[in-house]
Amino acid sequence: MSPGKASIIKVKSGSDCSVAGSRREMSSLIPNSSSSSQKSDRRNIKVVEFNFASIKFEEELGEGAFGKVYRGEVTVSNSEKMLVAIKTLKENANSKTVGEFKREVELMSELRHPNIISLLGVCMTNRLCMLFEFMSHGDLHEYLIAHSPNQDVPRTSNEPILEQEDLMNIAIQIAAGMEYLCGQHFVHRDLATRNCLVGENLVVKISDFGLSRDVYSSDYYRVQKSALLPIRWMSPESILYGKFTVESDIWSYGVVLWEIYSYGLQPYYAHSNQDVVDMIRSHQILATPEGCPPRMYALMIECWNQVPSRRPQFTEIHTRLIQWRDSCSSSDKTDSTQLSHHMLHKSHLHHQLHSYPGVPHNVVNKM
Repeated sequence: MSPGKASIIKVKSGSDCSVAGSRREMSSLIPNSSSSSQKSDRRNIKVVEFNFASIKFEEELGEGAFGKVYRGEVTVSNSEKMLVAIKTLKENANSKTVGEFKREVELMSELRHPNIISLLGVCMTNRLCMLFEFMSHGDLHEYLIAHSPNQDVPRTSNEPILEQEDLMNIAIQIAAGMEYLCGQHFVHRDLATRNCLVGENLVVKISDFGLSRDVYSSDYYRVQKSALLPIRWMSPESILYGKFTVESDIWSYGVVLWEIYSYGLQPYYAHSNQDVVDMIRSHQILATPEGCPPRMYALMIECWNQVPSRRPQFTEIHTRLIQWRDSCSSSDKTDSTQLSHHMLHKSHLHHQLHSYPGVPHNVVNKM
């Protein structure tokens, strides 16, 4: 689960998965896979297959689990062009890696949700590629920083500060995506704002590109001889026992909430990776972000319960957030109505006071 390895896996209902430090361990949990090399039947692929000549590579975005990832475009019917993110397989990949790439195509083709990045198509000839929808505003982590109220962050005039309702909207969308993944018996294992993408109208989608980028190298840490791990987002049972479950994803979601409400700060930013491991082992949690609503921080604390079974499930989290959002909207409407009534009452009283001689006009201003 390093920056260069994919993380979403599918497990049987009610089961969990141990540390997937190598691709072999991860592939053993993907449907229809085994430790030996398998043939991938192209009839299982449920997405559109594009000709390699119809794909145009424009800009390299990073290094993924199987090879480089690019921004590009693909020509669809009637010569229409569509922006895509292109996940490639390195040209010198062996037969086993090719099989794993094709199995990931099958796995990703199963996922269809408004808050999960969509696999739009594949190219299975010449150079093997997966084509994903392109999210115009990049990853959520960088988006949060760019739209932070922090005066130290350079910001142009067309990048407004994210308000509380925007942060709630982001939290709801990620919860919705994780609720869906959980319902499909998927475990993400690397949920973080860097692995969420932002599109137009603040649409947020969970992704699994696992890009290897220098800017995120400090987010991963090698514990003893294990693979690089995102320990700042990991639950105690994941760090100590290599146990990854829906409940460990819920712990990570709590950290994602902390990232959202701190406008992209790195969790435990003042501490080394080893310090973080020690802190999580000793039950030390992140402090409340500045300006974070108390009930949102209370939800984070629930997600960080030391007992996995006591953490709220994603369905409960999603439902609760929607209720909070709606209650805030109702409260705003009530406040607005009450203010209107109050102003109307003041206006009426002002008229009455002016009808009586000798009543000082400044009395109205004190009401």
